[in-house]
Amino acid sequence: MSYILILYYSRYGATREMARQIARGVEQAGGIEARLRTVPAVSSVCEATEEGIPDEGAPYASLADLEQCAGLALGSPTRFGNMAAAMKYFLDGTSPLWLSGALIGKPGALFTSSSSMHGGQESTLLSMMLPLLHHGMLITCLPYSETELLHTQSGGTPYGPSHLAGTDSKLPLSDEEKSLCRALGLRLADIAKKLA
Repeated sequence: MSYILILYYSRYGATREMARQIARGVEQAGGIEARLRTVPAVSSVCEATEEGIPDEGAPYASLADLEQCAGLALGSPTRFGNMAAAMKYFLDGTSPLWLSGALIGKPGALFTSSSSMHGGQESTLLSMMLPLLHHGMLITCLPYSETELLHTQSGGTPYGPSHLAGTDSKLPLSDEEKSLCRALGLRLADIAKKLA
């Protein structure tokens, strides 16, 4: 069965929960599965390495996960208006997929979480969009027919779902944020099935 790869990095759990909600949306589409994967943290110590399997959560992603997916949802917390270094490091290693054109024509979508309302959610989503465009992916957005975009008092953008985690990173996803994540998963899965 074909799958949507939901690839994320999460330090405090909010982005991971968003990924789970997106997976629920993918599964609502039927006929396509959701595959959750994460990336290891980047260390400032050159010799440091992560174990091959994380202690908890989704397995680490491989290039094969990306190559064989029918679509991609890419998520990262906001770091100074940009994606986290761990996600950037992983994406920087995808040159073999770029050379082979493995992602050309596949739908891609984005999601993020930040500690403050104006912490750079939209610029983070745009920064994650750039490598997908270079890979030839088709960017999937959240249209304003998702009425939660008009009413949310926390996260949510037409560029992709977002979450306001709070300064201590402990705020749970709001009902609107969850709904927008599920809507993105469903939309991404529907588009991937139509393109197949």
